[in-house]
Formats: sequence, structure tokens, C-alpha cells
Amino acid sequence: MTRSIVVGLDGTEQANAAAEWATEEAVLRGTRVHLVYAKEPVSEAVLSFMPQGFEDTWGEEMVARTAAGLRERHPGLSVTTRLLPSGPVPGLVAAAEEGELLVLGSRALGSVTGYLLGSVGLTVAGTVERPVVLVRAGSSETSSRGPVVAGVDVRQPVDAVLGFAFEEAARRDSPVHVVYAEQLPLFAGLGPAMVPDIRLAVAPEIERSLRELLEPWRAKYPDVEATARVVVGSAGLELVEAAGDAALVVVGRRMRHSALGARIGSVAHAVLHHSPAPVALVPHA
Repeated sequence: MTRSIVVGLDGTEQANAAAEWATEEAVLRGTRVHLVYAKEPVSEAVLSFMPQGFEDTWGEEMVARTAAGLRERHPGLSVTTRLLPSGPVPGLVAAAEEGELLVLGSRALGSVTGYLLGSVGLTVAGTVERPVVLVRAGSSETSSRGPVVAGVDVRQPVDAVLGFAFEEAARRDSPVHVVYAEQLPLFAGLGPAMVPDIRLAVAPEIERSLRELLEPWRAKYPDVEATARVVVGSAGLELVEAAGDAALVVVGRRMRHSALGARIGSVAHAVLHHSPAPVALVPHA
């Protein structure tokens, strides 16, 4: 399955919002939507109070109901479904590798409903080698015609992030806003009496690097309006602020694993938890 957008469902409104976003994306891409439900591990104590096969029946009905609603609202859209026998993390990771994009529901920090919304969703997003889009319930209320915001670091590989951002902007006929935030060391804020204001020297150099990075993408997508800016401060805070009127926020994730498991990075983590717009997490080398 190489021409599909995979959506992980768990019966929550966030997952339903993810399915709706994926449907609109599939229409833009000319692909199909593949809805999956990964069975959640249940303890023997809980199983003793549940009818045999209850989760399978519930999962099949939930996925079928969601698929029927998508087909009704989007006639002609190809929607397939599948129950995954393995647990949420291995099941979703395997399913994602069969598609071109994985879409999951996301949440505001502090909510605990739904297994896709907490540690499981973050683990999956930090493990798969495909782009992952996390969608919060109510994201449809944000501007679907707004810009695509891309957060980059000129010291890291950015082609995957910029390529994804420009492609999404071209599909939507939207502009791309590229943001690079430079976090200065603590002593830089002590004032001119202590140290020179190095922001005056840092910003122009980074802006030149940023312009050079954007040149080939502007040439490849001449119809996409692209702007870039360098700000001094927290990258997470700057991207969350820029997400206010965005259609999509795109950030990168290095494909590496620590001894503690998959990691998505502090900036991506902050954006995923606080952005009102859908967030695309794009893996890179």
C-alpha cells in the first residue's frame, strides 16, 4: 500500500478530526485513506469483565462507522479499513510504513483520553520513517487557507522539511513562511554594559544562510510565495505563535533512537502540544 494516507483511530474526537484532515489531504493528493485500529493491551483482570471478542466487535464497528461517514461526506473517495492484531505502537508503525503519510489525533497538554494522544502517539511519531501529521480536535476551525509554516535550523539538514512544506503549500495554493529561531546564550541578555549586543551580528549571517537554503525551493516551486525570517528566542514559542493562523506547521525530527527509546526533540514536542494548527513531523537523516 504505497498510495494511501494511513489514519490511526481510537474512537476519540481527536482521532475523528485526524480522519477528516486526512480525507481532505487525500483529495489534494489524489490518494486513498486507510483507517486502522490497533488493539490495545488489556489486563486479565479487565478482560474477565468483558464479553469475549468485545474489543474486536467495538473496533470493527467504530472503524466502519468512521469510514461510512467519510464516504458520505466525500463521494468517490476510496476508504479502506483494517484492524491491527498487534499493539498500538508496533501496529501503527508497521501500518505507517505501508503508506506515504500517517495521521494521528493530538491533544492539548494535560488531556489523557485516548491511547493515541499521549505516550503511544509520541512514541509512534518518533519512530516511523514516514511523515506524521498530528491533528487536534477543532483544527478545522483554524484557517485551512492560511500559510504553511516551516521551522528550520540552518545547522541541520532541512531538505526534507522544506520539501514537504513547499509541496503542501503548492497543493493548497498557499504561501510558505519559514522560521528560524536562534536561542542565544544567557550572557547575551545581560545588556551592553556587560557584553556587546551580538544579535546585530548573528541575525544577518543566519538570514544569508536561510536565503541560500530557500533558493532551490523557490526555483522548483515558482508559484509558491515564500518568506523567511530569523528571530531571537525560543524556537518552540516562535513556531507556536506563528501557528495561530497557519494551515499546517512543519517541523523536522532526526531519525535516531536513544537508549530511552524514540525521541522527537524539544522543539517538536513543544509545537505538538501547543500548536492550534495540524503539525507535520518530518523525519530526516
